[in-house]
Amino acid sequence: MRIIFMGTPDFAVGSLQALSDAGHEIVLVLTQPDRPKGRGGALTMSPVKEWAIKHDVPVYQPERIRDPEAMEYLREYESDIGVVAAFGQILPKEVLDMPAHGCVNVHASLLPKYRGAAPIQWAILNGDEETGVTIMQMDVGLDDGDIISQEKIAISPDDTGGSLFDKLSELGGRLLVSTLSDIEKGVAVRTPQDGDKATKVGMIKKDLGKLDLSKSAVVLERYIRGLSPWPGTYTNLGSDTIKIHRAFVLSSNSEVDLSGARPGEILSAKNEYSQLLSAGERDKVILVMTGDGVLAITELQLQGKKRMSAADFLRGHKLGPDTILG
Repeated sequence: MRIIFMGTPDFAVGSLQALSDAGHEIVLVLTQPDRPKGRGGALTMSPVKEWAIKHDVPVYQPERIRDPEAMEYLREYESDIGVVAAFGQILPKEVLDMPAHGCVNVHASLLPKYRGAAPIQWAILNGDEETGVTIMQMDVGLDDGDIISQEKIAISPDDTGGSLFDKLSELGGRLLVSTLSDIEKGVAVRTPQDGDKATKVGMIKKDLGKLDLSKSAVVLERYIRGLSPWPGTYTNLGSDTIKIHRAFVLSSNSEVDLSGARPGEILSAKNEYSQLLSAGERDKVILVMTGDGVLAITELQLQGKKRMSAADFLRGHKLGPDTILG
């Protein structure tokens, strides 16, 4: 099939590569304009644009796809179908209707759950046990089009936003190729979404990574995984910002009375809580009291310093019995 592809981040590259490998003709790639990135503010191409340039595919980067000149440009390209994967702009009906078979979207959730931005991260943040990819026929609403195909995967206890992102990118490409085959054969079935079951999620912002240690250890551990690698999670150690890269929830020890501990208090520096860990573990993790349960930090990073294990951190930093994070 002749395809116009619209996408921007790494997630979309999985679908783009799968289409190319399956022999489809990518006649045009649309992606967001180059944006400044890093301390120097140098303009940076999107991963989708990098792929397109490498494979000699024409690239178009409209600031607003709704602008008349953008739609006029698209009319120059005949296509069988449009494929959208995390493009970053809402398509008007005029664009959706241009390809012969309309446009389909590769969405990283089990619609109608998690319509909107960042469904991958929110699945981890909310403690879901499974997620997946949906291929839907696009409509003018936000992720409310008919479902054509859907596939589930389990979320592993150690999945981060990054690892789940990679899994769903690969799954999305594979599911997209099989779905386009059904569309081309005329056997694809479209199922309307149940709007009553729809949930919406917003974009991930940097301040979401600030850990509130009055929340439970279970919730905090999800945030540490779900917001990795970006924006990451952090708290304060005195006047310093400290990033938390890895942690786990410590299994409860009913023999240890935690009732006097405050959220944010570092327990591993106090003798009365030494029974929470074996002797060999005490210099490998940093135990922190939360609003409910104990969080064991295993990897962290002081502002301006390298990422390091808790063991390395403890060799260079003395944490007193009255140290409070946050």
